[in-house]
Amino acid sequence: MAHRTRETERIHPQPRQLRDRSLTLEIDSLTKSYGDTTVVDGLTFTVQPGRVTGFLGPNGSGKSTTMKMLLGLASADKGRATIGGIPYRNLSDPARTLGVVLEPNAFHPGRSGRNHLRIQAEATGIPASQVDEVLRLVDLSPEAANRRVGTYSLGMKQRLSLALALLGDPPVLVLDEPGNGLDPRGIRTLRDNLATRAANGDTVFVSSHLLSEVEQLADDLVVINEGRLVAAGSINDLRNPTALVRTTAPEELAVALEHIGGKVKRQEADTLIVEGLSTEDIGELAYHQSVVLHELSLHEGSLEEMFMAWTGNASSANPSISGRNEVPA
Repeated sequence: MAHRTRETERIHPQPRQLRDRSLTLEIDSLTKSYGDTTVVDGLTFTVQPGRVTGFLGPNGSGKSTTMKMLLGLASADKGRATIGGIPYRNLSDPARTLGVVLEPNAFHPGRSGRNHLRIQAEATGIPASQVDEVLRLVDLSPEAANRRVGTYSLGMKQRLSLALALLGDPPVLVLDEPGNGLDPRGIRTLRDNLATRAANGDTVFVSSHLLSEVEQLADDLVVINEGRLVAAGSINDLRNPTALVRTTAPEELAVALEHIGGKVKRQEADTLIVEGLSTEDIGELAYHQSVVLHELSLHEGSLEEMFMAWTGNASSANPSISGRNEVPA
């Protein structure tokens, strides 16, 4: 059999359907310190294929450092970070395995956006036809693509960064703040691209401070604070719905609700906030207790509310949440 040469690979790239599209990211007991400061502290979680996983945490929580260790740009003091069970530095074809957005300004200012993509394609054996395809995907016009990157706005650089990440049609995307600087149209384009990749079975891991966008985009969440895991799981499972109850007998109903496992807080003279029970449970109990209800409504906390609860104090994280470290398939 003839040996497969690099020139042959450029003409006949490995077909999408023959490549492994189901690569799990595994972070196992990852620890990193700079001097006396521990930036990442025993972090463990997994990111599953076919999902968009949002990576959240306050500034300085260790998100970027975690991503850099995953990508081999920083060394861990302890633990491992792997892509499909393999450290990044050992991947046989990294350009076609993993697409990355880390630094939107990591471009030569005198080179056009199109030429940046052409050079990367040439260096990694990717067909030149992919350049026009990814420019279309990120909605970067031919006119803009032919301009020098030094004239780009931050949003245009983000689009070019995403185009570069998509160039090799990788099954894994690792994106650090890819929405920073994008206008509403750019945000929509980003969202559509990532949702499409996940729907095709790819693994999408994206950090962001734009909680409203993460809430619309993400299937799963990984949340860290002070380098430690405080929440992980599907966004729907992590929600903690509460019921608002207005009644003529708040004291009596509160006692009865607590008796069947509800957590009850008194909000106003006639209003209770109830966690851990469905509206059906509350309504049936009120009926059997002959308690009149003036209002019974369900409230699901926003991602912003959940984020503030998780990261307000790392040491007081809900143990039922912080104990979960695997994002479900």
